[in-house]
Amino acid sequence: MRIGIDARISYYSGAGIGQYTKQLIRALSQVATTDEFTILQSRKDQSSLVDHPRFRRRSLWTPSHHRLEQLTLPLEVALADVQLLHSPDFIPPFRRKCKSVITIHDLAFLLYPNLLTRESARYYSQIDEATRRTDHIIAVSESTKRDIMRLLGVHDKYVTVIHEAADPIYRPLDRGEAAAWVQDRYHLVGKYVLFMSTIEPKKNLPMLLQAFRQMLDTYHIKAKLVVAGDRGWLFEDVFQTVERLKLSEDVIFLGRVTNEELLNLYNAAQVLVHPALYEGFGLTPLEAMACGTPVIVSNASSLPEVVGDAGLLVDPKDPEDLAVAMARVLTTPELQQELRHKGLRRAKNFSWAKAAAQTLELYHRLNGHCS
Repeated sequence: MRIGIDARISYYSGAGIGQYTKQLIRALSQVATTDEFTILQSRKDQSSLVDHPRFRRRSLWTPSHHRLEQLTLPLEVALADVQLLHSPDFIPPFRRKCKSVITIHDLAFLLYPNLLTRESARYYSQIDEATRRTDHIIAVSESTKRDIMRLLGVHDKYVTVIHEAADPIYRPLDRGEAAAWVQDRYHLVGKYVLFMSTIEPKKNLPMLLQAFRQMLDTYHIKAKLVVAGDRGWLFEDVFQTVERLKLSEDVIFLGRVTNEELLNLYNAAQVLVHPALYEGFGLTPLEAMACGTPVIVSNASSLPEVVGDAGLLVDPKDPEDLAVAMARVLTTPELQQELRHKGLRRAKNFSWAKAAAQTLELYHRLNGHCS
């Protein structure tokens, strides 16, 4: 079977969907034994996502999310001569001769349209047409599948849930050594709460800042809040909140971090807090759990599905609820140890090898329907 994977997004984004695409391709190279893969990459991208004789790279001129994508991409895909096209970035499906699979990661843009930029709104407005034109949809969680069925009217039989997984790099380290590494790299000493994500509205960072202020004032715990991740869109409110709450000395913004930096940050943190209003999957808490780091997440969308009983769940609209949860973890070594053990066990339920095997089975099932 000749399978094409649209990997253009991996050039423009090292996280989120870009990371999903890279990990899936690498895992597929370990489980696929007879198929031929064409990895469709941006012409600007000279990287090799996988080194395997049956995975060939093909450059495309059409940039990811380009306004003319629906006009120019069909020709480029036709020239690639594939029997099935997988679009991990979920919008591109168009009129074509091959089978199509799209991955939908979340529908936050439908639930929170006020959080979109004008360009994002234009791009995501194509979702209805994309779901009509594809043959099958991969949802990264049961929560996302329910949203697809409810908001887009897609029948259950056209949606398959295949969970993501953490990058294998995320694993437990010696906590003392990780703390020393973080101290040397960032001059950060003592306890800290870690927030790791692109700074954008749905991540709910202003609420975390309010909760952190409340925790400091009420429980007088000596700790820092470390924020790792790029600025996304509509991030100004975050920095205004820091100033308003007089948290400039207590919150440290690191910006984008490498995998090695994040590995050590996870391992040295007392707790990872992820109070998102909405997540299609919740990869950051899973990465933290794979490192043995206690996690606190919101009780919204897919996060309870991913974390299970291995973390504390809080109301994403209640700063006091989160303040109490952070104080509990920071002041109770027994709770920290319990969450570490539970998180490590929970994280083992998710793997890219499993995700790749399930994805490959779906490819073959769809191809069999057109044979």
